Amino acid sequence: MTTSKETEWMNHPRLRKLVTAVNELTLAERITLVKGLVPAIADELSDTEYERFVDSIRLKGERFHEAQSHPGEGRAERKIPGERDVEGR
Repeated sequence: MTTSKETEWMNHPRLRKLVTAVNELTLAERITLVKGLVPAIADELSDTEYERFVDSIRLKGERFHEAQSHPGEGRAERKIPGERDVEGR
């Protein structure tokens, strides 16, 4: 997890603890947990905001797979834009 101006107010140690605990679950359990969170997230976002959220999740996964398939090349060599690029940071 990275910190930005938009997220610096969050309790990052608490979030990291939650992420660590969730990552101890099986893949099927983690997927079920994410699916269980989606309705409440969607309910609090406009249609446009929800689409941006879904796009950001897809991009996060694509970026991760790209980094894994090109170890040691660094961010500058990657084709898929990262969060910093998309957000203009």
